[in-house]
This record gives sequence, C-alpha cells and structure tokens, in this order.
Amino acid sequence: MLAAKGDTRVSVVLPALDEEPTVGAIVTGVRSLGPLVDEVVVVDSGSVDRTAEVAAAAGATVHHRDDILPATGSRPGKGEVLWKALAVTGGDILVYVDADLTDFRPHFVTALLGPLLSDPATLMVKAFYDRPLLDVSAAGGGRVTELTARPLLNAHFPELAGVVQPLAGEYAARRCLLESLPFAAGYGVETGLLIDTFRAHGLDAVAQVDLGQRTHGHQDTAALGRMAATIVQTIHARVTPDRPLWPTLTQFERHDSGVAPRVTSVAHPDRPPMRTVAGYAGAR
Repeated sequence: MLAAKGDTRVSVVLPALDEEPTVGAIVTGVRSLGPLVDEVVVVDSGSVDRTAEVAAAAGATVHHRDDILPATGSRPGKGEVLWKALAVTGGDILVYVDADLTDFRPHFVTALLGPLLSDPATLMVKAFYDRPLLDVSAAGGGRVTELTARPLLNAHFPELAGVVQPLAGEYAARRCLLESLPFAAGYGVETGLLIDTFRAHGLDAVAQVDLGQRTHGHQDTAALGRMAATIVQTIHARVTPDRPLWPTLTQFERHDSGVAPRVTSVAHPDRPPMRTVAGYAGAR
C-alpha cells in the first residue's frame, strides 16, 4: 500500500462529540499505521468532557469547530465538522472514522484506502459491516438505515440500492470530490454526499469494502427518530428542492404531570461546496 500511495497525502479525520472513553484508542490505532497516514485530525463538535485532551495526548491534531473558518459561523451537528475538516487537513484523500468505535482495527483505514490508491476512477469508498445491537442480535444495529434511509433511497435512487451501508460513518474520498459537493447538516451528511457523488460522477465512482464487524454506542429511539427526520429532509431536498418539508419534528416525553411535546428543528441548509468558500485555501 505504501508503494501505491507514493506521494499521495492521506488525512484521517475523526468527528467527535463527548467521546472521551474511545477517541484515544482510535487515534493510537490510526497512528500505528505509520507513514501510510500523514495526519490524524480530530474535530471537536463542542464536547463537554475531555475528548480534546485525550485525543491530543494520543497524538492527534485537535481543532474545535468554532475555530475553523470563523467567518462562516458555526452550527451544531456532524455535517458541520466534516465540512470544516476540509479546511484544516492537507490530504489528497480524507478518511472519515467515527470517534465512538469500541473495536477499532487498522484495517478500518487500510481497506478504505485500497480502492482509492489502486483505481483513479474511484472517488468515494463506503464501508459496510455487521453492527451488533447489544444482546438483541448479531446485526441488529443500523435501525435508521433499514427503517428510513434504505426505503427512501430505493424509492428515489434505485441505482443506489446496492449500497449496503449508506449511512456508514467510515468512508474515504478524494479531496477533489469532497470540496466540490455541498455538505448536508447533521446526520444527513453521509446520505447527501452519496447521492451527490452518484449524480455528479455516476455509480462507478463509488466503491464498497467489507470491514466485518463494527461495534459502537447506540442511541435511544427518540434520538434515532430525530436522526431519521434529518435524513428524510436531506433526501427530499435532493428529490424536490422546490417543495420543502415542514422543518420541525414533534416528539413526546412523559413526565410526572403527563405527556409533554418536544419540538426539534430538523431542516437546516446545506453548507456550500468548500471550494467556493472565501478563505478555504488560506486556512489549509
């Protein structure tokens, strides 16, 4: 792989929000790959624990999302930190790895790099894997994928029906691709990048690799509902952009006095292609 890499620069990016228990081991694992990875960057999305300190101690370069391109403002959510990572990395290839993995292994990076280093026509590589859900089932994770993302993608973009894990947080892509695409907000970012890559460059630009099994923390049903609503917004915006959906999601929480509504905004504008942003080249 080093021979295939040549002078190509590789950046591994971990988006992180309160991942103190896991981020250090992942950074250490990535750094064990030596010269195959040129930099490990953690972008902190507003953690209130010691995520930043642990990541830095393990050898990562750490940036807070608010400090990157401050003229653009700062928004919460995963899409924001992945977008801003483009401005603080130097790699020709970016490998995204979620910071909550409890079983990171080096092949999570090397497998994603393989297709990009061996085939110039490949622009994005998506991981797929089994996701154990505690003691429920060996592959019971990925509930938002199976209940929301996959049915919608199959209905609106049937060419993408063969993508095993469209919401995978582990994927890699060429900078020239990423800086040409808008980044959807929050958890819609992976879906948006996949659809926009397919639309701009065709299905053959996307590869997949099997990572085996991936274990990480799981969110409760209400949180998954908010994630699903964001993904619905992202897909709908790419199907009928002139007919926006209602921008909030109402859920309910039980208290001693009864049931109370919780209203969450789930519609946020995309960030523009990074190459159009003033100050991008200078930030790098």
